[in-house]
Amino acid sequence: MEAPICIRPAILADAGIISRIIERSIRIGCALDHRNDRQRVHAWIRQQSPEHISAWLADPQFYLNIVLLRDTPVGVGMAVANGEIVFCYVQPECFRRGVGRALMDDLEGWMRIRGAACARLNSTRTGEPFYRRLGYGECARAFTHQGLQTLPMSKSFV
Repeated sequence: MEAPICIRPAILADAGIISRIIERSIRIGCALDHRNDRQRVHAWIRQQSPEHISAWLADPQFYLNIVLLRDTPVGVGMAVANGEIVFCYVQPECFRRGVGRALMDDLEGWMRIRGAACARLNSTRTGEPFYRRLGYGECARAFTHQGLQTLPMSKSFV
């Protein structure tokens, strides 16, 4: 039987582990997107440092959550009160175990409580099928950002 998923708001003490989860998810889980190009990986990861995460945790407009399986952090997500989902990262060994869906449900719930009518995000090629399964659809043309193909997607809450 699968361990229960526990989600809680992230705290300042989590900044380091959040950064490590993101880095590992990017390096391993998003290889299709960055194709192991060191410059792309570095540019992507550098924006997710513990210092960046600490600043986000101090800002009430941001909500960071963390998923625990057997008391081990395995996923993180971040949203903005205006309806933007900034990221959803899961440890690769936890893909397809409900962790990402749980993160997204929690982020969407937080945004709904704050009055957002929809959620918006920019998906990588790796993430697109996952977000489509959650009801997200393309809302603008794909574009390239820092060498990565990005697809704007949205989901209405009404």
